Amino acid sequence: MAEAQNIPVGSTTAGTIAVAADSTVATRMSAPPSFDVADFPVPHGREEEWRFTPLERLRGLHDGTAEAGGVLTVEVTAPEGVTVETVDRTDARLGKAGTPVDRVAAQAYSSFEKASVVSVPKEAVLTEPIRIAVHGEGGTAYGHQVVELGAFAEAVVVIDHTGDAVLAANVDFVVGDGAKLTVVSVQDWDDTAVHVSQHNARIGRDASFKSVVVTFGGDLVRLNPQVQYAGTGGEAELFGLYFTDAGQHQEHRLLVDHNTPHCKSNVAYKGALQGDGAHAVWIGDVLIQAAAEGTDTYELNRNLVLTDGARVDSVPNLEIETGEIVGAGHASATGRFDDEQLFYLMSRGIPAGEARRLVVRGFFAELVQQIGLPDVEERLLAKIDAELEASV
Repeated sequence: MAEAQNIPVGSTTAGTIAVAADSTVATRMSAPPSFDVADFPVPHGREEEWRFTPLERLRGLHDGTAEAGGVLTVEVTAPEGVTVETVDRTDARLGKAGTPVDRVAAQAYSSFEKASVVSVPKEAVLTEPIRIAVHGEGGTAYGHQVVELGAFAEAVVVIDHTGDAVLAANVDFVVGDGAKLTVVSVQDWDDTAVHVSQHNARIGRDASFKSVVVTFGGDLVRLNPQVQYAGTGGEAELFGLYFTDAGQHQEHRLLVDHNTPHCKSNVAYKGALQGDGAHAVWIGDVLIQAAAEGTDTYELNRNLVLTDGARVDSVPNLEIETGEIVGAGHASATGRFDDEQLFYLMSRGIPAGEARRLVVRGFFAELVQQIGLPDVEERLLAKIDAELEASV
C-alpha cells in the first residue's frame, strides 16, 4: 500500500507511515490553527515544526522583534474580465482558504495593512496567465494575497518574487466547484532576502489545483503549502523545484489534508544542492482522515547533491485513519551526482561542463514541463545553467 525509500548520501532522511494518534502528522495537526499570533508560543528551535530552521536567520519574524517599514511592491497584470482589487483587513474574502498554522504566518496575518484580491468569474477560461510581480527594495514587510476562481473557471497564475526583503506572507487560493487553477510561484530573490510564506488552497467539488513552486534565491526561504478539500472529487498536484547554493537555507513544508471522500493528491519535489553550507529541507505531510474514504495519494522527494558540504533533510509522513482508500504511498531519496552518467556523455565527445548541465537538466525536466509557459520554462532553465556555471 505504501512505499518508502531512503538513501542518506550526504544527507539525513526519514519516513513515517502511521495510524497512531501520536504520529508526526497528528502532532502537526493537533495545534489548532489561529489568526491570533498570541496563540503560538515563540519557537526556540526544539519544536518539531522548527527544528530544521535556523531561527537566528529569520530576522525577528518568529519572535515579534521584526519591525515593518520595508518597501514591497505588488503589481498584477491580468487578462480582460479578471477583477483586481486592493482591499483592507476587513474584507470578508481574506482567510477563507486556510488559517495560519505557525507563529510567523499568524504574525503576517496580524500585521499586513493591504491585501490584493484577484477574482476570476465563473465559467471564464483565460487564454493568458495572470502575472503577479512581488518586488522588495529592502526592509521588513508583511503581505496577503487572494486568488479566487468561480465555478468552472480556468486560469494560470504566475507569482514572481524578486529583489531584497524580509517578507512574511499568506497566499490564499480558493478554487470553485469544477474550476481548474494552476499556480507557478517563483522565488528568485537576491542573496540577502528572507521569505517565509504559507500557501493555502481550498479545492471545491470536482475542481483541480496544480501548484509549481520554484525556489532559487534568498538567504532563507521557508514555504508552507497547505491543501484542503471543500467537496468530493477534488484533485491536487503539488510540484516543486529548488536549487540550493552555498550558504542558502531552503525549506518546503507541505501538508495535504484529505478531509473529504474521493479526492486525489500527487506531490513531487526535486532539488539540487551545491556548495558549502547549502541546506535544503523538505517535509511532506499527508493526512487521510477517517471520513476521507476513496482517497488516492502519493508523495515523492528526490535530491541531487552536486558537491561536498551540502545537506538535505527529507521527511515524508503519511497518516491513514481509514482503510477504505484507493492508494497511498511516499518515497524519498537523496544521492550524489552520477559519475557514470557523466563518463558516458564525455566518452561520446561531450565536454565535462556540458555533460554536467545535461544531467541536471534531465533531473529537473519533468517538473519544468509542468509549468506549461515557455517563457517561464526558458528562464528557469537558464537560471539552472547559470547556477552550474558559477560552481565551475
